[in-house]
Amino acid sequence: MCRYYVYQDALWVSLSGSHHGFSRYVLSWRLSTTLETAFCTEALQEALEHACPEIFNSDQGVQFTSQEFTYILSHNGIKISRDSRGRVYDNIFVERLWRTVKYEEVYLHDYRTVSEARSHLSTYFHFYNTERLHESLGYLTPYEVYYDKEPVIPITRQAYVMHLKQPCFLS
Repeated sequence: MCRYYVYQDALWVSLSGSHHGFSRYVLSWRLSTTLETAFCTEALQEALEHACPEIFNSDQGVQFTSQEFTYILSHNGIKISRDSRGRVYDNIFVERLWRTVKYEEVYLHDYRTVSEARSHLSTYFHFYNTERLHESLGYLTPYEVYYDKEPVIPITRQAYVMHLKQPCFLS
């Protein structure tokens, strides 16, 4: 779990999310206009409804080192792993997710309100989990890998490249 900040002219929000490392399936996410712990613990509790990992990795932000957050992890028997200071590669998979969210969603829109950002991000995360194919996952979606499902429509590499070039992908 890690935070990402969405900065736009009229808006500043903090985005926190949790995803399954192997499948890249986004288990939960939350937006907040403050840096309080509640939105991170809500995202964590939703993620734990999907799965209970042996080890949970996060950055060293105050939300993730708070008593409330660490209690939820320890109460569920989950070992806590923290990124080392200045080590961006410790949490590389979630950092890669935030990069993808920025370039495929945030930078393409000018959110004016938190509800607008939440709506756009909700649509994007649904797309990311259920439609966006990942080369590293054998051109499957995170949903298909996480839930061990067969793809609805087998797709070739050429069809995937064509899908990325469709104008609707960039809107």
